[in-house]
Amino acid sequence: MAESNVQYVVPLQQLLKTMVDYGGTDLHITTDSAPQIRIDGSMVPLKLPPLDSAQTRWLCYGVMTDQQKHRLEEDLEVDFSFGLQGVARFRANVYNQRGATAGAFRTIPENIRSFEALGLPPVMVTLCEKPRGLVLVTGTTGSGKSTTLAAMVDYINEREPLHILTIEDPVEYVHKHKRCLVNQREIHADTHSFKKALRSALRQDPDVVLVGELRDLETIESALTIAETGHLTFGTLHTNSTVQTVNRIIDVFPAYQQPQVRAQLSLVLEGVVCQSLIPKASGKGRALALEVMVPNPAIRNLIREDKIHQVYSSMQTGQLKFGMQTFNQSLSGLVLSGDITQEVAMTYSSNQDELRELINRGVGTQGSVSTPMDQKSNKGTGSALLGGRNPNIKYS
Repeated sequence: MAESNVQYVVPLQQLLKTMVDYGGTDLHITTDSAPQIRIDGSMVPLKLPPLDSAQTRWLCYGVMTDQQKHRLEEDLEVDFSFGLQGVARFRANVYNQRGATAGAFRTIPENIRSFEALGLPPVMVTLCEKPRGLVLVTGTTGSGKSTTLAAMVDYINEREPLHILTIEDPVEYVHKHKRCLVNQREIHADTHSFKKALRSALRQDPDVVLVGELRDLETIESALTIAETGHLTFGTLHTNSTVQTVNRIIDVFPAYQQPQVRAQLSLVLEGVVCQSLIPKASGKGRALALEVMVPNPAIRNLIREDKIHQVYSSMQTGQLKFGMQTFNQSLSGLVLSGDITQEVAMTYSSNQDELRELINRGVGTQGSVSTPMDQKSNKGTGSALLGGRNPNIKYS
């Protein structure tokens, strides 16, 4: 096919810049569709002609190295990252579908934002200041796990003279040497696998180790060992709650090993942060909802004795002293502040009756009780007409 027929009307670099300009998070390239970008969680097609298979290949291959193209042809999918100067960095997954090339490109902001800018609670500082142990950031795809981890690494990087080692697939946020020495290893580019990288990690004299994803038994086992040997270890899992996270780690091991793993985990686990991004009531942007577990002696004992189903009750009462919060407490706080609507909050809750009760009682995060005077976002005529009640709440 002639090159003039293969080229698309807009190069990939321009499509990526358009995504960033519109505040999108992901760009999708596939056949028989115009390029689409994800904005505030929803897919939005660009006003461009549909792509054919030659054009999707031309667009995706335009940002790939020869090695990456070879891996795509061998494995039928490939992960990598790259940057556009003055625009942003991007994480890419190029893959085959129906015999044609397709790609998903996610924006990675060039600047790493602080805890305050991201709306993360003060307990995140406590987790970063732990001298050792395992800290997990979990959530669904696109929930901001990488952004939270980058903020945690940057917090340590600005304050402590340590050695930070990251193992990622691919490297997303690029960390400069500040007070810390930061080495970032990318799977396939700097090491062959998570397994090999983790096996040699302890020989590289790290103080802090970040594992991009705890994918299987071997990576989870290695992360536990690294944490157990006196290193602060960060990792991610695709789980929807802190209790599910603990169960996932234990269940990946064979039954005969699980008592040992429960005992090991009860000693090394220092925190689990499960997050989700919820569409805002204004229709613009998304609000961060968090579930936070900081193991206290009672929770460590429950993990060790295989009573993980009781952990949730300990989290409900551990807010003020330990900085813990349940997902429903976080959702309730967002509804009471007017950031999200009650209807949307209910769709994200796994226990709607409990959430409704928290909202009716005016209880949000950190044990706070919200009153009409506290709901600053609802000042003005609308609030007055509603008798001071939050328009996002259905009162029973």
